[in-house]
Amino acid sequence: MEERKVAIITGASDGIGAQAARQLSRDGWLVAIVGRSPQKTMAIARELNAPYYLADFADLEQVRNLAQALKKDFPRIDALCNNAGGMFGHRQLSRNGHEMTFQVNHLAPFLLTQLLMDTLVKSRASVIMTASVAHKAYSLYHPDDLDMQRFHTPHLAYGNSKLANILFARELHRRCHGQGLSSAAYHPGLVASHFASDSRSPLRLIYQSRHNRLLGFVSSDEGADTLVWLAEGRPGIDWQSGGYYFKRQLAQPGRKARSEGLALRLWEDSMAMLTAFLPETTA
Repeated sequence: MEERKVAIITGASDGIGAQAARQLSRDGWLVAIVGRSPQKTMAIARELNAPYYLADFADLEQVRNLAQALKKDFPRIDALCNNAGGMFGHRQLSRNGHEMTFQVNHLAPFLLTQLLMDTLVKSRASVIMTASVAHKAYSLYHPDDLDMQRFHTPHLAYGNSKLANILFARELHRRCHGQGLSSAAYHPGLVASHFASDSRSPLRLIYQSRHNRLLGFVSSDEGADTLVWLAEGRPGIDWQSGGYYFKRQLAQPGRKARSEGLALRLWEDSMAMLTAFLPETTA
């Protein structure tokens, strides 16, 4: 009997993460459900008869504990789906001292990926980042001010973090594809969900409106389609590592997202921000 493929999906307690978990589970994958809410996370895990893990990405210690548990429980990981994310109403710092949107949407998945790197490389895994077209529409990205001390709005913080997701996927490909690991970022579309519900942004009203389909919004199931396609697809055949995708098609990200210099700088700065949580041998 063929061994089941393993997917780790963060932000899998709701929205596109939950829908991706359902689809991969239906397709025979063993899916590890990672979420922040105990009630929601356990509910999806029970529905799918899947293991679950609780972690709040606003606390990097919890991310480190999550990685330790996943490494212990899964000697092989075929797909790491870094899907968790959010948008917050005002500039606030995490308990680790970083701007909250940047930490939750970029630093936490960056750390999780680094801590699982040995398993991911050995497994020839795919690392998939849920990004957003917001990296084009809302971005005031300054590599020397990643925590946005000089100027901050919820939309710019979100756009910057989604740009970071794409840059991370790009640099991860450059560094690790030769070892067998593949990476990609994708835009799920405008997904009708509880997104931005923790913020005061007018977007929260649009995302949750009964009429948002008229504005081009898609369901969580539709939004999860490209994530599932990337997880199940064959890098180098079905999709190209390091790329940015929308509706299963290679798409052109914004100018800054194509910068090799910014990708390298972000990687190095992220490593420096996470020194206390990374083993000394990590490079």
